[in-house]
Amino acid sequence: MSDGVSMLSPLGGPLPTASAIGLYARETAGFAERLASAVERLQAAAARHGAGLVQSTSLGAEDMVITDLIARHQLPIAIATLDTGKLHSETLALIPKIEARYGRKVDVFSPVHDSVIHFVRVRGEKAMYESLALRKECCGIRKLEPLSRMLSNRTGWITGLRREQSANRAVVPFDELDGQGRVKFNALADWSWADVWHYIKTFDVPFNELHDQFMPSIGCEPCTRAIAVGEDFRAGRWWWEDENAKECGLHKAQSNEELTTGATA
Repeated sequence: MSDGVSMLSPLGGPLPTASAIGLYARETAGFAERLASAVERLQAAAARHGAGLVQSTSLGAEDMVITDLIARHQLPIAIATLDTGKLHSETLALIPKIEARYGRKVDVFSPVHDSVIHFVRVRGEKAMYESLALRKECCGIRKLEPLSRMLSNRTGWITGLRREQSANRAVVPFDELDGQGRVKFNALADWSWADVWHYIKTFDVPFNELHDQFMPSIGCEPCTRAIAVGEDFRAGRWWWEDENAKECGLHKAQSNEELTTGATA
């Protein structure tokens, strides 16, 4: 958590650093109750689904909190993530950190190699910038299809979605059906960004170093930039697109065909 600069911004020029904990962590009224409720929700989900439950972690701050809660309370919940082939090195570095810190294996699901090669050959390395349809096609190949394999034979999955993250997520429930007969648990749905970082600070939870570079929401490297003071939480994701388009499809109910082929249209 140093001052100065450490990398270049996607928009050009040096990217400043700061302490995410210093910027965001603060205890707010009702935090203890929200924490206790989140633990109860995870315990109930584990009791209900057993080996059928998995945490689908993006390795972001919220998901690191959930992973810590799973390990801290010794819950029998598998942990899995997607390696799209376009993630920052700082994001991937969290996988061995989780395994060393908690003694839990992180199952990694990657896109089909031939599908990626074909997409890049036909569409180009920068296709995501050319149109919404091409960006979603890229997300479909790199995220949705691997997610379908991650969730195969699962009856429930846990995410780090929060209502505060965006207007599109303002009504996120604690649990919902995902369109495929599984239950999706959003254990931190009512948590604030301050709650997340207060927990990280209190329990010394590992987190992505890019959060110290003004990236609250981190996805693939070509599709993530730092945000400026006053910008929306997810402004750095697909920043060239209309606000209403800023989802990759992972949290949209999908048909079987969409999940297995990666289609998002």
